[in-house]
Amino acid sequence: MTDQNGKLRGYFGIGVEGISKPMNVGNLFRSAHAFGASFVFWLKPHHTAFGAASDTSRGHAHLPAYTWSSPAEIKLPQGCKLVGVELLDEAVDLPSFKHPLQAAYVLGPERGSLSRDLAERCDHIVKIPTKFCVNVGVAGAIVMYDRLLALGRFATRPLHDGAVGETPPPHVHGLAKARRKTME
Repeated sequence: MTDQNGKLRGYFGIGVEGISKPMNVGNLFRSAHAFGASFVFWLKPHHTAFGAASDTSRGHAHLPAYTWSSPAEIKLPQGCKLVGVELLDEAVDLPSFKHPLQAAYVLGPERGSLSRDLAERCDHIVKIPTKFCVNVGVAGAIVMYDRLLALGRFATRPLHDGAVGETPPPHVHGLAKARRKTME
């Protein structure tokens, strides 16, 4: 799912509901910037969450950042799927999840879960298969890394330790297909 320059096609955004710790926000937004997110967002952020000193790349200055006060206010581009990230029994394990080409990932607060209203609004709920919840910034980075692995073009994994995998050939675009015949 990459273009001829090896970049991922599609887009994604990532955000968090009810976050309160600025270091977690900074970590998440810095990682979003590094992984090529198209936007970031907050949903009902606590007033203490602002002033993210850990965002050393200034991701918030390079990416559009949206703030919404309720799940009903969330405005995503047409076709963009909202994917909740939450450690729930019924959630899909992240390694088994097919990432939508257009997605917005949302994580819950540090000491809680996604609100019921937000979970109901999500098109998908995924979980990172861990024994217990990990830090919000770490969870976001894992989700973005999994998306990169799933949608990027990388060498195949080798069969032996330390070996180098086979690099995929460059993507070649075929000729344009005529969708309808024109009358001459």
